[in-house]
Amino acid sequence: NDFHKLDMGLSDVPAEDPETYKMIQKADTIGVFQIESRAQMAMLPRLKPACFYDLVIEVAIVRPGPIQGNMVHPYLQRRRGETSVVYPSEALRKVLQRTLGVPIFQEQVMQIAMVAAGFSGSEADVLRRSMAAWARRGGMEHMRQRLISGMLERGYQQAFAEQVFEQIKGFGEYGFPESHAASFALLVYVSAWLKCHHPAAFACALLNSQPMGFYQPAQLVQDARRHGVTVLPVDIRYSHWDCALERSPQNTPRLRLGLRLVKGLGQQTAQRVTG
Repeated sequence: NDFHKLDMGLSDVPAEDPETYKMIQKADTIGVFQIESRAQMAMLPRLKPACFYDLVIEVAIVRPGPIQGNMVHPYLQRRRGETSVVYPSEALRKVLQRTLGVPIFQEQVMQIAMVAAGFSGSEADVLRRSMAAWARRGGMEHMRQRLISGMLERGYQQAFAEQVFEQIKGFGEYGFPESHAASFALLVYVSAWLKCHHPAAFACALLNSQPMGFYQPAQLVQDARRHGVTVLPVDIRYSHWDCALERSPQNTPRLRLGLRLVKGLGQQTAQRVTG
């Protein structure tokens, strides 16, 4: 940005910054991509993301698939060390170890069908593509029989096979691919880092991007103030259409609100006023 004279891309943001994760763990995430909803804010202090892969899981776990498949509580309990992780087989350990034994990503559901129930790659892909339709219209019974009989033949317990089917059914409505979650998590981290270390610039950019997200401009301004940002009101002498950063006597950035925040004032009119 112009104030700091920093020309940054995604790859220039320092990785694994402890202060950023500290902020995320407190659910201090108003305006942060993907993790600003109430559901995500409720999860953050429980999951306590401390590294990038934790953010990948955070993005994917607050979704209908893991929630309907009753995977959230088991994951959190295992993460906190309240329950131990037991894998029914070495093959499934390889599939589920990175998520503590519970399937969180769409790819894991396909891999379970392949390694535990003997599905071919193409059958697993049909399963993936058909899950949403089956969940809406029914018709999963033949797939249930195919999965459960395949798992019983390979030595898995009936109760475990039933549980896996219920988890797959939960994913039918919405399962999140790991690659998508990783892409989202990068934007989450970069957004949070900016909010943590450049709160004035972050708030300024958010206000200039409205309408978007879950919060009104007044809430974003209040949050910026909580983060120590001096917010200057709309002033016909100094404001442009967009919000902007101004230098304080201490050479720190202050946020000057723009004419775009004046209700009922259009951009063309504002530009005529400001010359």
